Order: sequence, then C-alpha cells, then structure tokens
Amino acid sequence: MFPPSNRLYFENAAGRVEEDRGGFVRLTYMPGRREASAWHGLLQHTKHLLMRQGQGILLVDQRRMQAFTLEEQRWLVEEWLPLTIVEGGYRYGAIVQAHDAFARLAMDTVRLHAQNMQLTYRYFTDEAEAIAWLRAQTQEFAFRYS
Repeated sequence: MFPPSNRLYFENAAGRVEEDRGGFVRLTYMPGRREASAWHGLLQHTKHLLMRQGQGILLVDQRRMQAFTLEEQRWLVEEWLPLTIVEGGYRYGAIVQAHDAFARLAMDTVRLHAQNMQLTYRYFTDEAEAIAWLRAQTQEFAFRYS
C-alpha cells in the first residue's frame, strides 16, 4: 500500500507522514475515528517536515479518511493551516479526495473557509494526477530559486 522508497517521518493511529521520493511531503490518513491528540500530533509532524524540506509542497491522501468533525474543521482552518503556511512554508497542496461522501462534504467546508489564505491547492480523484500537478509545482519552485 505505501511505496517502499518513500521515507517514513512519522506514523500514528491517525495517519502517516512521509518524505515522498518525488520531493514533496505526503500525508496519508488512516480510516476510522481520530483521537484529537493523535490527529494534532500527525499534523504537527506534517508542519515540521514541510518546514524542514523547505518547498511547502504537500500531497494529502484522504481516500480512506472519515469526515472531519466540526471541531476538527475549526482547528484545521483557524489554527493549523495559518501556522503551517507561516511557519512551515506550506504553499501547494494536492488533496486526493476521500471515498466517503461525508468526508468530501466536510472538506468542502474547510475549502470555503481557507479560500482567502496564501495557499494554492487542488482536489483530485486520481493520485497520479495529483502527483503530476505537484511535480509541476516542484519544477516551478526549482526554476524560481535556482
């Protein structure tokens, strides 16, 4: 399920964070309910890896994810995203959408609240398309800063 050539950075019951061989950070959600402390820890490690890598490019695999609760939506939009943009340099996100319709609806709410942030993101149903888009962002980053 997880490509062996990616480098595991952090994993808990909520998901896993990896340094993808494509040069971006990969966040993969596990199925089922999330405990707040595990989820916060997962996202804090995601922010730290984004900061360490310095490109601000993230693939979020939500395919098996359960819908965000209202409190998770609030924390994501009001706390984690703003801090991760500023401290972690998060600039580009490709989100592979959840299979669960309620999870997709919850992300629509997050998307509406996050639309005015300094973040470019796209939603995909196909992981290969998401990775292709991220690679284009990686190439643009390398071109600008070389």
